[in-house]
Amino acid sequence: MTAVKIVTVLGTSTESWDHAAQEAVSKASESIRDIHGVEITDMTADVEDGRITTFKTTVDIAFPVREGI
Repeated sequence: MTAVKIVTVLGTSTESWDHAAQEAVSKASESIRDIHGVEITDMTADVEDGRITTFKTTVDIAFPVREGI
């Protein structure tokens, strides 16, 4: 049986919630090996003058626990 660790990462983008989620995964993959899956847990945004300026996506990232790390 494999144990899985889950970390929560917040991605941001000026383009979209999808891009914010991808940014979270891309940044996390720089220090986390073997990401197996993600769950989008929240989407929020900053608004200025009636327009969305920053999209924010909270992502739970799952990866296997490795011995000796």
